[in-house]
Amino acid sequence: MEGTDTSLNAGNLKVTAIAAGEAHTLALTGNGRVHSWGRGMFGRLGRGSETDELSPVEVRFETPQFSDERRTKIVAVAAGAYHSLALADDGSIWSWGYNLYGQLGSDGENSAVPCLVEQFLKPETKSNSSLKISYIKAGGMMSLAIDNQGGVWIWGNYPQQSSSPEEGLSFMSTFTPSPVKDLLGHTVVKVACGTEHIVALVSTGKANKGDDVLCYSWGSNKHGQLGLGDTQRRHHPEIVETFNQNSPWEIYEVACGSLHTALLARKKPPSDTHESTCWTFGLGENGQLGHGTTKNAVSPQQVKGLPDSLALISVDCGLFHTSVLSSSGEAWSWGMERGLGLCPGARVSAVSGDAVLPLLISCSEQNAKFDKPVQVACGAAHTVLVANDGYKMWSWGRGRSGVLGNGKTDDCLSPTPVLWPEVTEGDKQVETKTDNEEVKTEEKDSKQVAETDENLPSAMEKMKVLESRLSTMEQYASILHGSIFGKPFEERDIPISLQYSGTFDVAKEWENMLELADRAKLVRLEMFYRNMLAGVKDQLMKKRIQEVMKECLNPSARGN
Repeated sequence: MEGTDTSLNAGNLKVTAIAAGEAHTLALTGNGRVHSWGRGMFGRLGRGSETDELSPVEVRFETPQFSDERRTKIVAVAAGAYHSLALADDGSIWSWGYNLYGQLGSDGENSAVPCLVEQFLKPETKSNSSLKISYIKAGGMMSLAIDNQGGVWIWGNYPQQSSSPEEGLSFMSTFTPSPVKDLLGHTVVKVACGTEHIVALVSTGKANKGDDVLCYSWGSNKHGQLGLGDTQRRHHPEIVETFNQNSPWEIYEVACGSLHTALLARKKPPSDTHESTCWTFGLGENGQLGHGTTKNAVSPQQVKGLPDSLALISVDCGLFHTSVLSSSGEAWSWGMERGLGLCPGARVSAVSGDAVLPLLISCSEQNAKFDKPVQVACGAAHTVLVANDGYKMWSWGRGRSGVLGNGKTDDCLSPTPVLWPEVTEGDKQVETKTDNEEVKTEEKDSKQVAETDENLPSAMEKMKVLESRLSTMEQYASILHGSIFGKPFEERDIPISLQYSGTFDVAKEWENMLELADRAKLVRLEMFYRNMLAGVKDQLMKKRIQEVMKECLNPSARGN
């Protein structure tokens, strides 16, 4: 599979998060790498072109100073309709794709490669040295971020107060991330956004540590997508009263479709049940609310038809469909074209009609549940699900432009595996243990301690020998590297293929080195090559002269 190194170890192949745009998907792995697939228009895949990708390919993050992707570790991803965001562990934000409305955080054209959002790198933005972006989200043509102090930043095409009081709400574009002033002083936990509306979960305390979480919404409200009980638009955030401080429910997840909203909530303490429910509101004409009708809802209502005593762990909204995932591995979808999100014109096989109630999405004909579920994400007309503890992905719905990541462009009515390197159970590092395994481990502890004490001196001696060999190898590599490149050897000089896969492709790394080298480095390499070639020729001549001398001095050789 192009762009995916199948020799990576299991931890590096573990998918920790996914995000879906209109027709593309992003997957984040445990080692901070990002892969993308689907439609490439506007450069939304971050691959440097607008080419579609039918299977996951890696996105490169190169800093202007070093052009070295190893310096960037991504910890979160987000996808708008036609653009993408990534958050690095240092708090910097990268963006790429469509930029007509400034949703990339820059004043310029579309970008087919990740670029830093400079606003968060400026000294005036970081007047408080402790300020750091910790959460990102994208939707429609806007982008959002939350800093570590609970403040929300927003840019792109988003609802703003008009300069004229008579006009009220308007949608203006800006490429400069700005704080949401109405929520300053509050601790925002999560945000989500649709085409023209925003929903924020706000902690009543200074941090989200057992405090109540309130739901605020603002923006366009023509279909009731704000959940405020009417269809009047709001230019300031208002509390969704269904989930006020007196409500028995607390919200822990939020997602927005284009014109509808979905929330996951569970009973507040002292209830000790793990039961959770899904609530939806907004546009319902395609059944995307799951209320059993095609009517709109201006206030939150529980989705009907889901089993009782569920523990829902993930929810997401497509353009006209919604999907949820339970901790036991059950997935449900509802909305346009039997919950697949497919438009009527793309109807295939026996699929027909919208699903006004949740439909169970089976993993396979033999098994309805997905093993060790992680997350579900919805694009405009496709759905992606991560399970097997992050080591496998499935997708279904629209397949055009390779949206499903299975190497094909056909629509799929049921889950199909995304082309992702297989990892055997033996290769996985087990992070959790069952109760029985924990008991067995405790019984073995005393024996292991005794064995460790006996083997420790021998192990220490072997370690010293290895350290000595490693030091000698480092000295040799440094001398060789210095003679070729004219500078000391550093860790970042280790080739990518050798550092992350344990194998070394000489031809490929040589091509990469020549491609990245400037004129001065190329001149030095040419000089080194000439000197080396001259030395080899001299040695060959000396060897030949020695052979001729031996032939002349050897009587038997002369006789022959």
